[in-house]
Amino acid sequence: MKKILVTGGSGFIGSHLCERLLAEGNEVVCVDNFFTGSKENILHLLNNPFFEVIRHDIIKSLLVEVDEIYNFACPASPVHYQYNAIKTIKTNVLGTINMLGLAKRLRAKFLQASTSEVYGDPKEHPQKETYWGHVNPIGIRSCYDEGKRVAETLTMDYHRQNKVNIKIIRIFNTYGPRMALNDGRVVSNFIVQALQNEDLTVYGDGSQTRSFCYVSDLVDGAIKMMNTSNDFIGPVNLGNPVEIPIIEFAERIIRLTGSRSKILFKELPQDDPVQRKPDISLAKEKLDWEPSVGLEQGLMKTIEYFDKKINFIKK
Repeated sequence: MKKILVTGGSGFIGSHLCERLLAEGNEVVCVDNFFTGSKENILHLLNNPFFEVIRHDIIKSLLVEVDEIYNFACPASPVHYQYNAIKTIKTNVLGTINMLGLAKRLRAKFLQASTSEVYGDPKEHPQKETYWGHVNPIGIRSCYDEGKRVAETLTMDYHRQNKVNIKIIRIFNTYGPRMALNDGRVVSNFIVQALQNEDLTVYGDGSQTRSFCYVSDLVDGAIKMMNTSNDFIGPVNLGNPVEIPIIEFAERIIRLTGSRSKILFKELPQDDPVQRKPDISLAKEKLDWEPSVGLEQGLMKTIEYFDKKINFIKK
């Protein structure tokens, strides 16, 4: 039995990761400050004797004894990470330093959850891990984009200088149950609007593309990366290479929900990427990983989750 620390463990992806690690017979320590995470996401795990929750902000040091660290702590949607931009970049920089320092002291394996946002508004399509990105360092999204880029730098420097056993994954758009109602991301926005028969908000003309990966596939990839041989440290893209224009995605959500919603077009936000699609050749080669959950299959599970949540709130 391994003892595993998951920072951001009550968040959308973090809670699914905790659940999976417990199911595989590990002891899990969930650390979260509950800024965007939710106790509701981990409520079903609290009776498990091998699950522990610590309310803590990783910008302050933490003393625990663990074998592995999954660093998932950080607001991941524009609404949340722009709410307190300085706090976001502190989480990415100071928080990552603290967790890497912990990994160094314990000789624990460390996985950094990075993001496709390190590629910015890409000039290369699809995006490979060798692409250095096209990022605005002073824009409204920079606290997250540049914060995650610095977190990758720190992770690599701790590996080179202090021999910390590290892994880096770059997460592309992920969706599924336990996404927050108000997180401002396109999947949750469209589903919540459609279920309430409100206009679906499409920014720009809707021709921009995204690729959506179901959360169970993402968690599979993260665990495979942590468990792979030490000579492969990444970074590695984890996402679904099936690309869809946002306007088509909106139309599909309306169809799947049976909604009476119309589509409302608004101005494209600053630095919003025009194209986002991972090249997952490296993940296939090194991890024997690729997504298995189809878009409609995953969307139906997500729609069901949001439908229950909205109805519960109305009651």
